[in-house]
Amino acid sequence: MDTSWNSPAPWNPPALWRAEPGWLNTASYGLPPEPAWEALQSALEDWRRGRTSWEVWDGATSRARESFARLVGVDASDVAVGAQVSQLLAPVAAGLPDGTTVLVPDIEFTSNVFPWAVHQDRGVRVETAPVEAYLDAIRPGIDVVAFALVQSANGYVADLPAIAAAARSVGALVVVDATQACGWLPFDGRLADVVVVGAYKWMMSPRGTGFAYLAPALRDRLRPLSAGWYAGLDVHDSYYSMPLRLAKDARAFDLSPAWHPWVGTAPALELIERMGVANIHDWDVGLANRFLTALGQAPGNSAIVTVDVPGAEEKLAAAGIRAAVRAGRVRAAFHVYTTIADVDAAVAALSS
Repeated sequence: MDTSWNSPAPWNPPALWRAEPGWLNTASYGLPPEPAWEALQSALEDWRRGRTSWEVWDGATSRARESFARLVGVDASDVAVGAQVSQLLAPVAAGLPDGTTVLVPDIEFTSNVFPWAVHQDRGVRVETAPVEAYLDAIRPGIDVVAFALVQSANGYVADLPAIAAAARSVGALVVVDATQACGWLPFDGRLADVVVVGAYKWMMSPRGTGFAYLAPALRDRLRPLSAGWYAGLDVHDSYYSMPLRLAKDARAFDLSPAWHPWVGTAPALELIERMGVANIHDWDVGLANRFLTALGQAPGNSAIVTVDVPGAEEKLAAAGIRAAVRAGRVRAAFHVYTTIADVDAAVAALSS
């Protein structure tokens, strides 16, 4: 694919988003679609006025759980809701036997590293391997294979089917952080034992909402460390006292939700479903490759790309292009509200 790529978006970004030109930083946070923004504003006004009870807002949590489950191809009863990736991984890490060996990529974001490493005092060992040679590092003696489906530092897309197959061959658990993938990259969550996602990036939700797919066979071995009333078998009958009465599915691992972020999350995920992740993938990667080829680089397979151009950060800033710097390179991320004009403006700035 080259710079002649000029496909129109299969949707109307100005009608659905209020993005100012030049936002190429979805890998840091996504921009809310209008249905999500409007739902959140309405809920905040209701809160301000005391117009409703919390159950109205909480309905968005169930809607979001079900939407996420459909997006990654799992059953909603196997999805727990929470706030952050590290919090969602904590019970998984705590459930590992003493002496477990966990393999992570050498540039893995620490939300998928520190939850394992804090158990070093009981013999949990964290090994690293280069992402390009990650498959080769999966060997007997590795108990957990944990990795980002898409790396935030450079946009590297992992081969989930191949990694999962290699991990199964040595009896290792498969733990996937799909925060930088879910919303633009189609994948089958059932290939993993655990899939965790922070929804505030490519799923364009308020920060503070997240999901964990927990495969039933693994879930039965874990302790729900954040168990509270919302994790109860019947949340309205779990307000006070003993006995312990937790949900029989992944809801036992739910964190009591911060209501208003979930109000904004449900409509954002439902919009992604209507647009179609495959359509979003083609748009995002098409823009990324237009950007790369215009700068003389080979096209790739990711919505996140990095470039090494002298003075790039300053050039982009001067042109009003908002991107990020990761691992010493400028990182650009392209999503549904990115336009061809955004891409061409960034190319012009970097070529100046």
